[in-house]
Amino acid sequence: MKNKFALAIHGGAGTLLPSEITPEKEVEINQALQGVLYEAKKCLKEGGSAVDAVEIAVSALEDCPLFNAGKGAVMAHDGTFEMEASIMSGKSLEAGAVAGIRGIKNPIQLAKKIHDDENFVFLHGQGALDYARDYKMEEVEDDYFFTESRHKQWLLARETNQMLVDHDGERKFGTVGAVALDQEGNLAAATSTGGLVNKRFGRLGDSSVIGSGTYANNESCAVSCTGYGEFFLKATVARDIAAHMEFGQRKLKEATDIVVHRKLVDMQGEGGVIAIDHQGNIELSFNSEGMYRGWTSSDDEKLNIAIFK
Repeated sequence: MKNKFALAIHGGAGTLLPSEITPEKEVEINQALQGVLYEAKKCLKEGGSAVDAVEIAVSALEDCPLFNAGKGAVMAHDGTFEMEASIMSGKSLEAGAVAGIRGIKNPIQLAKKIHDDENFVFLHGQGALDYARDYKMEEVEDDYFFTESRHKQWLLARETNQMLVDHDGERKFGTVGAVALDQEGNLAAATSTGGLVNKRFGRLGDSSVIGSGTYANNESCAVSCTGYGEFFLKATVARDIAAHMEFGQRKLKEATDIVVHRKLVDMQGEGGVIAIDHQGNIELSFNSEGMYRGWTSSDDEKLNIAIFK
């Protein structure tokens, strides 16, 4: 008898209103999320590791221009694309993270390469790019990341001299992420983002920070976050959920509710998390209007997708 596996993904959270998403756009988003779920579930079904599954899922989300990561990344103040990503194994607590990276097609694959290297956990900027080149990671020109919608957002942000969250005036946090439990009982989490529109001074959010935006531990859970990064950094959201389980003996739902609906709300922090525990329970918890999300498991034939509450 095969052991249970489970998987969840997200494509960002925020003020997502049904009136602001056309039926065509909703279909496009749903199809993209289902395609990602299908590929990552296939990996788990065939006995692949949780780490491999979340890397596959986040790579696919990075390749989709609908989300603020990889190909869909927003533009920084100087018109370039600065990305960050991280990945963590719940079995070994090995982790890999990259920040302030430019020109790498899939930042999550670079994070995975760092994860596999016992000498490092977190690399940034030019050093991270040099490392990527040593391992011949795929590089692309800025034209690859450029989209008209991102350019319009950037121009608007430059006019008002603001650093904005994603999407033309909407408060949408366009991070992507995945969490998984494999048939061996191991957990993993991964997160990737293009950050804020018009970001300056090398600003970083929580997506590349182990314990804030990404965390996995077989003793508790795997978590990937999406939201306003400064709050998730201050609240160490991902690790805090795991700590409530490890030290407070709380179930996954209670742990996520405490952090997302109490701690973050008290701080006026907006966003959400996807999380899986070692029994395969899945929580998709958010305090915003919506969160692009998908989930499936070995017990569920469907590839489930939702946007709103």
